[in-house]
Amino acid sequence: MNGGFRFASYYGDHMVLQKAPERAVLWGYGPDDAEVTVFLSGGPVTNNAPAVSVAAGIWKVALVPMEAGGPYNLTAVLQNNHSITLTDVLFGDVWLCGGQSNMAFTTSLVFNASEELALVSKFPQVRIFMAALEQSYTELTDLAGVEVPWSVPTAKLLGGGDFKHYSAVCWMFGRHLYKALKYPIGLVTSCWGGTPVEAWSSPRALQHCELDRINRIPMPYTPSMYLSKQTNSVLWNAIIHPLLKMTSGTKVSTYRKASLSEGFPNIRWHQTADYGFAPNLRMKNTFMAVAMDLGDEMSPFGSIHPRDKQDVAYRLSLGARAVAYGEEGVSFQGPFPSRVLVNDQYINVTYDQRVSVTQSKDIFQICCSVVRAPCDSLSLWVPAPILQWGLSAVQVSTNYCSMNNVAGLRYAWRDWPCDFKACPVYSADGVLPAPPFTLNRWPDKQ
Repeated sequence: MNGGFRFASYYGDHMVLQKAPERAVLWGYGPDDAEVTVFLSGGPVTNNAPAVSVAAGIWKVALVPMEAGGPYNLTAVLQNNHSITLTDVLFGDVWLCGGQSNMAFTTSLVFNASEELALVSKFPQVRIFMAALEQSYTELTDLAGVEVPWSVPTAKLLGGGDFKHYSAVCWMFGRHLYKALKYPIGLVTSCWGGTPVEAWSSPRALQHCELDRINRIPMPYTPSMYLSKQTNSVLWNAIIHPLLKMTSGTKVSTYRKASLSEGFPNIRWHQTADYGFAPNLRMKNTFMAVAMDLGDEMSPFGSIHPRDKQDVAYRLSLGARAVAYGEEGVSFQGPFPSRVLVNDQYINVTYDQRVSVTQSKDIFQICCSVVRAPCDSLSLWVPAPILQWGLSAVQVSTNYCSMNNVAGLRYAWRDWPCDFKACPVYSADGVLPAPPFTLNRWPDKQ
């Protein structure tokens, strides 16, 4: 590092830069009005002028689109006098992993941790980076700190202390992607236990969602004021905003619950873009992994921190392959009800795909009501045992509701819906569970 001439803190040896068709961005600091030229293993990397000028202490270069591969050396030269170099640089896809403590849950804590750590050395083209946990009341240009600089993964780095580094879900997600895509994957983590999504959201997004009046930063703000990690946008400002200059692929995140409600299960209707389920048509390029069947009641870290992160990561990778990469033939969602018909003695639930079903007496429940009003948590919900099933349908009994007073139907709508990998309804291959649902209106009769 030569005086004030340096790369921004995000960059480092062993990093992954975003591959074509995107143009990866390289930037750093230098003396005003000086010229900087960037070379890739000896050759220029821009289509435009061979040099860029430093303005307000910052220089910035958009590289030509690079196909996946490497390694390369990237050298920035300051007016032919000083140079700085990044070595062992790969081009591939870069993913940002964010969330709460279940994303921070380290690889050394998962089931079969010793086996997982022994596999790490087999994936040298999956590179890892972790931003330091910082807060800011204004949007920062550069990261305030780095917890793990860009690195080739090792067992030591992936087992770097409980809930520190490195994220098991992020690592295994990247590993699955690499096995499917066969080119470099860069993983950037920024996760903090117990933080709400509002703290990770920009002020513009919160204003758009009309959430900017809750937990907002007091104005005028002085550095002596205490900033809670619950405060709106403080983590966006310090951790996410600095990453916007670096071209990356997309984001995978885990959030346990909505910050404004402690109830579970709970769906905030407007939070789902008024569809009542997620992801949906207004949530473009979004995927979600259902993990309700991966509970770990005996987890030494509390049942809220299940140790099976392997299946979570695999299910997320299916979503990435299907949605982000458009890979055909990859199923990433469990069965979703497409039609519900009520008879005097049973209800037929038709799913949008073939199902694998096991018997259950109470995973389905019906709401009994003499009036056609929406059911809620205070309504009388009684078991609706599974009677039989077909390729893509399940039939449940309505015998517990007298006089055909069925006013609602729900599935797996409870704090602990089923034991480990033992939910009654899965995809035909038994891999993806059907998500919970509740129908709080009078179904059509058969």
